[in-house]
Order: sequence, then C-alpha cells, then structure tokens
Amino acid sequence: MPDSFREEVRAWLAEHLTGEFAPLVGTGGPGREHEHVELRQEWEKELGRGGWIGLGWPASEGGRGASIADQVVFHEEYAKAGGPGRIGHLGEQLLAPTLIAFGTQEQKDRFLPGIRSGEELWCQGYSEPGAGSDLAGVRTKASLQEDGWHVDGQKVWTSLAHVADWCFVIARTDPASSRHKGLSFLLVPMDQPGVEVRPIVQLTNTSEFNEVFFDDAVTSADNVVGEPGEGWRVAMGLLAFERGVSTLGQQVGFTREYGEVLALARANGSWDDPLVRAALHESWAGLQVLKHQALRTLSNDAAHSTGVEANVNKLLWANWHRSLGELAMRVGGPASLLVDGELDPLQSLFLFTRSDTIYGGSNEVQRNIIAERHWGLPRDSWVSS
Repeated sequence: MPDSFREEVRAWLAEHLTGEFAPLVGTGGPGREHEHVELRQEWEKELGRGGWIGLGWPASEGGRGASIADQVVFHEEYAKAGGPGRIGHLGEQLLAPTLIAFGTQEQKDRFLPGIRSGEELWCQGYSEPGAGSDLAGVRTKASLQEDGWHVDGQKVWTSLAHVADWCFVIARTDPASSRHKGLSFLLVPMDQPGVEVRPIVQLTNTSEFNEVFFDDAVTSADNVVGEPGEGWRVAMGLLAFERGVSTLGQQVGFTREYGEVLALARANGSWDDPLVRAALHESWAGLQVLKHQALRTLSNDAAHSTGVEANVNKLLWANWHRSLGELAMRVGGPASLLVDGELDPLQSLFLFTRSDTIYGGSNEVQRNIIAERHWGLPRDSWVSS
C-alpha cells in the first residue's frame, strides 16, 4: 500500500475541504442528513471531478480499480479530514456495484456516469409497511405495458428520497407469484407525477426517512436489472454490497462520532472517572473489531465464505453503534437530558441509534438467518414458507 496514495488523498482533501466546503467538515451522515443538504450535493460533484467516486469500480466501468487496501486508506483519510456524510452513498456503493454485476451494458452506460460525476442521486425502494425485514413479502406491483413499466405501491423508511433523482425498486411483476418469486428490480425516476414523497418525522425531529407512494409511476421497459422475475437474486446481491464494501464508508461516520464522545469526556472531566474511561476503551476496541471484521469479510473468497458474513457484520455494527449513543449520554451527564432549542449532535446520535438494531434487518432476523444458514438449526415455526 504505497504511501504516495495516502498522501494524494490527504493533500486533495486538505485543499478541497476549505472555502465554500469548509462548513461541511464533520457534518452529515445517519441522524444528521438534514445538515447542509445542498452544499453536500455540490460536494458530491466535487468528489466526482476529483475522481474519488467509484474508487473501487473496475477501470473498464470508469472507476479507478483501487484495491481494498487503497479503499481503506481513502476512508481513513476522509475520516481524519472530517469529510461530510456522503449523500451519494446509495448510488455509488450499492446501485453501481449491482449494475456492474447484473446490469446490461446499456444500463451501465446510462447510469454509471451520472453516479460517478455526483450528478444523479439514488434512493432504495425495498421496505414496505408489513414487509420491512422480510422483503419477500413486498406488495408493490408493476406491470409491463406499451410505454414501459407501470408501478403502484408504497415504500417506507426510504432514506434521502426527498433529494433523490432515481429509486431502485423491488416490485412484484408476476401477480400470481408469492414470496421471493415473481419479483423484479426496477429503476424508477422520482421526478414524475406518479411519485409522492412524504417525510417521516423522527425522534430527532428531522426527516431523512420518507414514505414513497407510486401511483401509476412509469419507467422504461429497459429499466429492469436482470430478467423480469429475477429481482430477488439482484436484491440479495445488492444487500451483500450494502454490508460489504460500503461498510468501509460507514466507518468514517463511526470514527468521527467516537471522536466527538471522547472529546466531550476529556472536556467535561468525565474521562477522570475510571468506569467511563473503561467504557470508552471498550468502545474503541469494538470499533477496531468492526473495521477488521469488515476487512476479513471483504478478503474472503467464495470458497471460504460462510454466506452469513454480512449478517454478522450487521449485528456487530448495529449493537456497537447503539451502545455508542448510550455512552454519549453517560459521558454528557445530566446536561445531556436538556435540550436548548435543537438537539446537539450527541443527543441526535443517541436517539437515532435506537433504530440501528431494527432497520436494514432487525437483530432477530439476522440471528435467525445465521442460525439457519450457518448452524443448520430449524427454521422458526412462525416464519411462513
């Protein structure tokens, strides 16, 4: 891992996280997506101009073909520089790898350049009322007509839908099908009369999550990734990316948040309490476990994969992050219970992280998957076949 690459990253960030982008340092990310939204959109374009979007994509697809080691270096330096939470994360680290793996050349030619330049933003249309952790129960439907796919249904907990240009949607395209069969993975434009976005006000009094209603929304017949009816395979492929390489970017926010908790402990004297200090050391050790587990998962080849690494990763980071929110309140002491106008970042951290063990697959679902697929334990009787 050449030092020259680290120096390149460090120098570029030092030069560009200044001037108009200086307010972005240490902002954004889960629970704080409301911060500097328009400026962070411009930052995506700045990253695109610098060639930092699609770092790990193959060179043949417009990326830099960077190794995992170099991607780690980028995310480490991004965290040290206080790089803002990425508003283009869903496009770059989830949809793009999915298109590279499953999409046609025409789809890659159409959508990858917009993601790489930071010009087009994406959201994820998976969860629905009654079909959150169990995606096979989706009821959003789509039918292929003369002018394209017509989509009807409702999605929920859709991060950043209010700023997204496109949504990748799991919809049932075979009305006679059930469970994971008969689903398709569609790419749907958000700016059209058939799409309505309603914000969901969270405990933090912000609204990065949304409900999205599709009422005869239309997308081109070509905007289905994989064959119609193969959506489950594509969707599961995307989830592997979500809990794989994308966790490197997640470490940026975690590292920054831990640093904020540690700084507060040193500033208010709680660091002198040996129990608090021990908890901070334990949290730091947990953060290192997350990092190395993610790297181990990424370095495993198919022959050594257990098939549940992504589920293990989700359990690890969700519980660690929720515990960090609790530790932030402990370090803040009685003052952390008081709100003067708006929540401070650590109060938002505590409230938002209560959801970590639910969204993206609840702890219970992750443990069931690990038990069934890795240990061979019987499927829970309450889970329908």
